[in-house]
Amino acid sequence: MASLLDEILFETAGQGPPPSKDFYQFFMTQKEVIWRWWKISVRTEFRGTPPGEIKMFHHDFLNDSKFQEQLAVVFGHTILEYTLGLCQGHFDYLERLPDQLLFKILSYMSIQDVGRLSQTSNRFKKICNSEEIWKQTVLCHCDMITEDMEMLANAMGWKNIFFKFYYKNQHQGNKACTAEEEDKANTASP
Repeated sequence: MASLLDEILFETAGQGPPPSKDFYQFFMTQKEVIWRWWKISVRTEFRGTPPGEIKMFHHDFLNDSKFQEQLAVVFGHTILEYTLGLCQGHFDYLERLPDQLLFKILSYMSIQDVGRLSQTSNRFKKICNSEEIWKQTVLCHCDMITEDMEMLANAMGWKNIFFKFYYKNQHQGNKACTAEEEDKANTASP
């Protein structure tokens, strides 16, 4: 599983909380925590101030409450808790799996679970709403997809096809794509 870990485990950047206009970057490698900042001010005494940088090993970061507090002020307590977990070796391996493997895993999940998973991160939102996963879902639930239905799905989106034709009929007791559904798909306007 360690091979799933990239050299950079986490990275974020953004402006400090108001009234500050300073810009911060924080990232973690497998061994270090790196904090960079750029002073942005209209005041003459800060003009030309060079960027700053702090690097420290994970165990030093875990023992530096002042640094942790500064990170929480700029990026929030959720980011702080997540980075502390990474420093302690708590990696989210599911998040780091290749897309094709995630598509295979998602094919075994219920629609409700896919919906819940899509709410956990931006990556899972993108994957759970991808055309590939919804095409796979339609193909798994329908006995036969005609060429016309596939053209309609490519125009409307596979997710729309699933919810307009399959999901609606499933709750009416029909679990397979029927000729009636095919007629609806052929006559529906995109």
